[in-house]
Amino acid sequence: MKQKTHSGAKKRMRVTGSGRIKRGKAGLRHLMECKSSERKRHLGSMTYVHTASAYQAERLLVMARPKT
Repeated sequence: MKQKTHSGAKKRMRVTGSGRIKRGKAGLRHLMECKSSERKRHLGSMTYVHTASAYQAERLLVMARPKT
C-alpha cells in the first residue's frame, strides 16, 4: 500500500533543505495577557524538532523528505 503524508503534520511542520524538521512553538493561542512581551516574541519564532522525536516526525512527513 502506498504511504501518505499525515495531513495534520504537513500543516504544522516543514522539512529544511538539510533534512531537519522545523515546527512552531506551543503556548501562543490564548491566555496572552499574563505572558510577557519577550516570552510571546520568543514563542512566535520557529524551532527544530528534537532529535528524540525526529524519527516519529519523519514517519509522518513521508512525502516531504528530501530525495537521497
